[in-house]
Amino acid sequence: MKEKILIIDDEEDVCTSIAFALETFYEVHIVDNAPDGLYYFQKDHFSVCLMDIRLEKMNGVALLDEIKKIDEKAIVILMTACALVNSSIEAIHKGAYTYLIKPLDIQELFFVIKKALNYRYLNQRVEYINKNLEEKYVYYGIIGKSRQMKAVFQMIEKVKNLDTSVLITGKSGTGKELAARALHNSGRRKEYHFADVNCAAIPETLLEEELFGHKRGAFTGAIANKEGKFEYANNGTVFLDEIGDMPLTLQAKLLRVLQQREITPIGSNMVKKLNIRVIAATNKDLKKMVEEGTFRSDLYFRLKVIEIKLPELKARREDIPLLCSHFISLYNKKQKKNVSCISEEAERLLLNYHFPGNIRELSNVLEYAMIMSDGEIIKAGDLPEEVSAVIKTGDILNSNYMKNFSGLTLREAEKRIILQALEDNQWNRRKTAERLGISDKGLRNKIIKYELIKK
Repeated sequence: MKEKILIIDDEEDVCTSIAFALETFYEVHIVDNAPDGLYYFQKDHFSVCLMDIRLEKMNGVALLDEIKKIDEKAIVILMTACALVNSSIEAIHKGAYTYLIKPLDIQELFFVIKKALNYRYLNQRVEYINKNLEEKYVYYGIIGKSRQMKAVFQMIEKVKNLDTSVLITGKSGTGKELAARALHNSGRRKEYHFADVNCAAIPETLLEEELFGHKRGAFTGAIANKEGKFEYANNGTVFLDEIGDMPLTLQAKLLRVLQQREITPIGSNMVKKLNIRVIAATNKDLKKMVEEGTFRSDLYFRLKVIEIKLPELKARREDIPLLCSHFISLYNKKQKKNVSCISEEAERLLLNYHFPGNIRELSNVLEYAMIMSDGEIIKAGDLPEEVSAVIKTGDILNSNYMKNFSGLTLREAEKRIILQALEDNQWNRRKTAERLGISDKGLRNKIIKYELIKK
């Protein structure tokens, strides 16, 4: 079936000559005014709309706005005289695909139409992939197909309908709040409120009031009763983010809530019974804090009935392409861009980068790259310097690591690679481990195994 092209131009000779050139390869429909053009575009499906920017009853920019209201993904190519180029550029900012100068070069017209159709195909392909991603690899807002994330999903499935407290642990940016929301939205409490409290973002003097509320007259300025997060989320879920930053004085009160399932608002003598589930999250080592005396051991064990550990992004690199597709789709809408994918080189850089900021950093990297990108594909040069620098200093296959390896055993080659990485990072073990994509413990074992010594 031929692709359909709608031509809108009040110059009959122009319409006829363009239609004559295109009709061998496309199904062409001609109209000579804007209202009819709008009518036919709404009535039928056209792959491309080719229109003059200067029409009698409605100028091209206004017509473009109306067409985009019908189909925001419509491909509109403008035809313009040299004197109206500025108007054409304005129209491109409003969503036109491109503009061509009259009199048209037919070869250029064929090239532009072919490119536009390919662009439309790529967008449709991205939408199809994203839809499949949502159906296959998205679990209540969390994206992942890796073994590590499947284990997280399975754990959530096991405990989603229980009242047991859950502790979610993981580095900053790994998606702890998303996991908490998934736990709430997948379980039987989903019809009730999900109240999130960031214990690190609220001053200690206000955090107690935020959690438990207060009675009118409890202190200066308390002119009315205030409902706290626990009362607000009754029958639902309270999510305590950054629980490791909660002051010790409040930890004792939180423990009582978990044990007794009741609260007393500030300034009140009335005890209010609760039916809630508490989910806490932290990027700190609570066990170590307990040993140091900065976190209550009884609260720690009360919260850690079930622990869900979220992996770092570098430990689930196979999820990076999926996450890239998600963020491209997200920022296309936010930035009104039409990026379809990332190049192989850019993807390789992302797969090699260690992402200390995890998924949050990947999101920022993609947002930056899409702003920098001038085309439909994100290239390596569009990525931030800290990511693109991987190819210069850290890509093992293109670095000095691979020189003079001919004839070496795998053991000796690995020894040389690790030694070179240590020297490049001034024997900073954490940086070296991140660069090599192994754990600190794994690097330590390798150093012992190969008897590596700093010179």
